[in-house]
Amino acid sequence: MKATGIVRRIDDLGRVVIPKEIRRTMRIREGDPLEIYTNSEGEVIFKKYSAVSEMSQNAVYVADIMHKIAGCPVLITDKDHIVASAGVPRREFAERRVTGQLEELMESRGQFFCPDGKTNSFFPAEGVDRTAIAALPIITAGDVSGAVAFLTSEKCHEVTDLQKSLINAAAQFLARQIEG
Repeated sequence: MKATGIVRRIDDLGRVVIPKEIRRTMRIREGDPLEIYTNSEGEVIFKKYSAVSEMSQNAVYVADIMHKIAGCPVLITDKDHIVASAGVPRREFAERRVTGQLEELMESRGQFFCPDGKTNSFFPAEGVDRTAIAALPIITAGDVSGAVAFLTSEKCHEVTDLQKSLINAAAQFLARQIEG
């Protein structure tokens, strides 16, 4: 754990303000759920809660099935990080942050479908030079929980109708799994 040197007081309602610099660095936005942990040394730890990460094993299964059917690499993310992948080396994408492009797509509840591989410049994962041919947010009870993306590969340069249907089904299935 890293000390910041910032001290905040708890107000009369039990609230504490997380400084703007920390919220920006940790990508904590208004309305984001935080999980609270305590330990035996009296520390209180706030951790961003991710419903997609909570069901990461299911996300791995979904990614594997989608990869087999669609024939292209698959990523499943929460709002900040890659949670599951298939068709690519897991170490290449494990715990990588999502790009600003993918964040914007999720926030706007938009969709990305690459009409042709020649003009594609949609990068879903930071630090990886691999573009997506399709990306769709996972929307749970009106809130964005993450995204599903198909990546380019030697076989996949543009999205097909089958892949559009698959990515839609996967996003809806994961949303239902999160809702319980």
